[in-house]
Amino acid sequence: MPTNDVVRVGVIGSGAGEFHLKGYSEDSRAQIVAIAGLDTPRVEKLAQQYGVPDTHVEYQELLARDDIDAVSVAVPNILHMPVALAAFEAGKHVLIEKPLARNAAEGVAMVEAARAHNKVLGVSFQRRTRHDVALLKEAYQKNEFGNVYYAKAWWMRRSGIPGLGSWFTSKEAAGGGPLIDLGVHVLDMLMYVLGNPEVHSVTGTTYAEIGPTGRGGWAGTGRMKISDDQKYEVEDLASAFIRLKNGGTVLLEAAWASFTEMGDDFGIQLYGSEGGARINAKQYALVDTLEIYKNIGDTTMDAKPRLVAREGHAQVIHKFLDAILYGTEMEPSGLEGLANIRLIDAIYRSAELGREVILDDEIAQVTEQE
Repeated sequence: MPTNDVVRVGVIGSGAGEFHLKGYSEDSRAQIVAIAGLDTPRVEKLAQQYGVPDTHVEYQELLARDDIDAVSVAVPNILHMPVALAAFEAGKHVLIEKPLARNAAEGVAMVEAARAHNKVLGVSFQRRTRHDVALLKEAYQKNEFGNVYYAKAWWMRRSGIPGLGSWFTSKEAAGGGPLIDLGVHVLDMLMYVLGNPEVHSVTGTTYAEIGPTGRGGWAGTGRMKISDDQKYEVEDLASAFIRLKNGGTVLLEAAWASFTEMGDDFGIQLYGSEGGARINAKQYALVDTLEIYKNIGDTTMDAKPRLVAREGHAQVIHKFLDAILYGTEMEPSGLEGLANIRLIDAIYRSAELGREVILDDEIAQVTEQE
C-alpha cells in the first residue's frame, strides 16, 4: 500500500509510456521505481532521462516487485487485458493507455478484475482534460446551448497510417484501425462533454482504400512496403451515425489516410436549440481551438475563449494518484473506457453486417459469451 502519501509506480512500455513517465515526474506524490519494455536501448534512455532506478525487459519481473503500488500499461492493445489482469493479481492499481481493450469482452474482464481486487482502473483519455473541453463541458452543464440535438466528432488525417506491418495495422494486435486508435479519443471527448448519454444504436461503415495500396504513411516516408508477410488488415477510414436514447444523434469520423483538406486534425461540434460550439484542433493545437456560436439581438455572435495549454497525461495521472491515495472517483474510469469500447465494437459489428446495430442487443450478446 502507498505510504506517507507517496505512490510507488512502475511503467510498462517505452512508447507512450514516456508520456506517463513525464506525468509522474511532475507530481511529488509519485515515486517512479521501475520501467519495463522490450526495446532495451529506449528503456535505458528513458530511465536515465527520468531518473528511474531499475529497468526490466519482461513486465512480469516488474509486477513481481513488492515495492510497486501501481502501474501504467502502455503496450500494444493485444496486451492490455493480460498485463492488466496480471497487475491486479499482483496487487497493483492500473492506469491503461486508451483504448481500454481490443473489444468489449476483454474490457468487461478488466473492469471485473479491478472490482474483485479492489483496485483502481483508469484509462488515459488525456484529451478530455484539455482546457477547451473543460470549458465546453461547463457550458453544456449550464444549459447554455439549450437542447443539444446533434453533434459531430472527428479525427482526420491526410496521410498518417502509423506503420504498415506494425501492430497498429494488425487486426489481431490492435483490434482495428483509426476507429479504435483515433476515433475512440474524440468519441470520449464528446461523450464526456455530453455527460455520457446512453446510446440506442449505431450504423457504422469502414473502408480500406488507401492503406492496402502502400500509400497513406506519414508525409515524407514514401510508399510503404507491401509483401505476403506484411499485410494491411484494418480500415483506413471509418464513420458512424449514432442514435442516443435522448433523441439526439452523433456523426463520428476517423481516418488515418484520406484525400481531405485536414492534415492531422480532430475536434467535436455541438448543435443546440440556443447555441452551438466547435473545438477544432489542427495539428494537435491546444489553444485558439474553441468557438462558441450564439445570437445577440437579431444577429449572430461568434466567440473564441482564451485557452491555457494543459499537459493531458499529467492531468490524468494526478486524478489516478488522487483515487489511490484518497479514494476519490477515478476519471476517466474503467467503466467509461468500457462504454467507449462497447460503442467501437458495435460500430465495427454494424460495418460488418451492413446494417444498424442496437447497442443493448450487442451488450447482451457479449454478456452471453462471457
